[in-house]
Amino acid sequence: MRKLKIGVIGAGSIAEMHLGSFSMHECAELYAVCDLNEERAKTTAEKYNAEKYYTDYTKLLEDREIQAVSICTWNNTHAEIAIAALNAGKHVLVEKPLTTSVEKALEIEDAVKKSGKILQVGFVRRFASNTQILKTFIDAGELGEIYYAKASSIRRLGNPGGWFSDKERSGGGPLIDIGVHVIDLCWYLMGRPKVKSISGNTYDLLGNRSNVKNLSFYKAADYDATKNNVEDMANALIRFENGATLFVDASFTLHAKKDETTIKIYGDKGGAEIEPSLEIISEKNNTILNITPQINHATFNFTEAFHSEIDHFVECVLENKEPISPVQDGVEIMKILCGIYESSEKGIEVTF
Repeated sequence: MRKLKIGVIGAGSIAEMHLGSFSMHECAELYAVCDLNEERAKTTAEKYNAEKYYTDYTKLLEDREIQAVSICTWNNTHAEIAIAALNAGKHVLVEKPLTTSVEKALEIEDAVKKSGKILQVGFVRRFASNTQILKTFIDAGELGEIYYAKASSIRRLGNPGGWFSDKERSGGGPLIDIGVHVIDLCWYLMGRPKVKSISGNTYDLLGNRSNVKNLSFYKAADYDATKNNVEDMANALIRFENGATLFVDASFTLHAKKDETTIKIYGDKGGAEIEPSLEIISEKNNTILNITPQINHATFNFTEAFHSEIDHFVECVLENKEPISPVQDGVEIMKILCGIYESSEKGIEVTF
C-alpha cells in the first residue's frame, strides 16, 4: 500500500502533536519537515525519521513526492502558506485559527474551490471522544432544539509570550488562541448556525504579569516579558439567525481563583456539560436526571484528540471525503472572532 507522504511546515510546540500522530499512522509517511530555524528543522526531521528538511516552505511545496502538508506556523502566515500549498496541488491541514482576517479566510476558501484539494481546519476539540459522544446524543434529538450555550476558557496566569503576545503574528490574544476552541466547539454542537450579531469586549488592564512569582506557566520558546500587545481577556454575546445565543469569555490573565474551562449546552429537551467533564441532563417520568456517560475520557484528552484529527485528515485525503472541519467553517469562525474584536474596538454591536 502506497502511503500518503506528508510535509509538516513549522516545527514548534504544536507541531509535535502533528509529527507524532503522522509518524504513528499506518497509511502516512512523515516525509519532510520545514522550519525557519535550520537546526530545529534538521533535528526534528531526524527525530521523526523524515527523509528531508527545509528552511523555505516554497522549496518543500516544489517537492512532487509530498501530497499533503500540515501548517503549524504563526497565525499571520497561515493564508499565504495554505494558498501556496493548494496551488501546488497539496492537500492541507492548517492549525486554528484559519488565518487572521475574514478577507484572508475568503481567499483561502477560493483557493480550495479552485484547486479541488481538501483543506481541514485544526479545530481539534471536535475530534475529542467526549465531543463525538455528545454529538451522537444531539443528532439523535436527546437535547432537542439547542438555544443557548456558554463557554469559558480562563487562565489566571497564562500569557505564553513570544509570538502569542505579538498581535502582528498572532492576530490577537486569548480570544484567537484559546477562546477559538470553545467558540468553535459550541458552534459545532449547536448545529453551525449563521451569525446574526455580536457584542464583544476586550480588556488590556493587567499586562502579562511577568512580575508574579511562585507560579509557573507555559512559556513560548521565544518568551520575552517586555513584549506584549494583545488583550488580557475578551468576552462576547453572539446571536444567531435561528434565535440561539452563545456567551463566551477567554483570558490569558485574570484575577481568578483558578484556571477554568467550562462548556455548557442547553436545549428544550435536555442539556449537557462537556467540560470539565461530560454530563448530560435529561428529564424522565417528571424527574430531572443527571447522566454520567461511562467513557474512557470524560474530559478533553489532548493526545487522543490530535490522533483522531490526524486520522480523519488522512482518511479524507485517501478517500476524497469532506472533513468535519472544512474551510467554510474556518471562514465562519473567523467572522465571529473578527466580529468580537470589531465590536470591542468600536463599542457597538456588529451585525451580519
